[in-house]
Amino acid sequence: MYDSRRCAGCLSCMLACSLVHDGETSTSLPRIQVSLSVLTRYPSDIQIAVCRQCPDPLCVSSCPTGACHVSAQNGNVRMITAEKCIGCQACVKACPHHPHRPIWNPASKKTTKCDLCAHTPYFSKEGGPAGKQACVTTCPMGALKLVAEMPAQADISGYDVNLAPPTPPKAPPGASPETKPNISGH
Repeated sequence: MYDSRRCAGCLSCMLACSLVHDGETSTSLPRIQVSLSVLTRYPSDIQIAVCRQCPDPLCVSSCPTGACHVSAQNGNVRMITAEKCIGCQACVKACPHHPHRPIWNPASKKTTKCDLCAHTPYFSKEGGPAGKQACVTTCPMGALKLVAEMPAQADISGYDVNLAPPTPPKAPPGASPETKPNISGH
């Protein structure tokens, strides 16, 4: 999940993602995509396309080799095994989301997908659904969060949520912030 109101558009999440997976900082390889529109006003000036772990992933059902699969050993994360990928891009074409969540890598001629950092050769932390994700740990604004329950998939409303901490309760009328309530009764 993400909070578009907290995102500063710094691209730290994108660079961290490509670095831990591919060993290089790139804005075209990350599984998370942040796009900035200089001609649009806040809060619509930043668009975030986060990992989608779809309940019925079309990328999985369209893959002819089984490279794109649901990994039971990684908490049912939808992922792509590079060694099985033949580069047909069927998963990319089948994805109903824009931008597509399977990401084409033109250098390797393979498709990648967010694996919640389960397979990150350049990450010093344990990843996966029970571990840490590079995008979440790197975000300086706290705009990203991994949740256990699957968000609504119809549009971005299930993913773009308010992640701000709850506001503290207001003081009762007539009490100043410095005034401590008299709880002793004297």
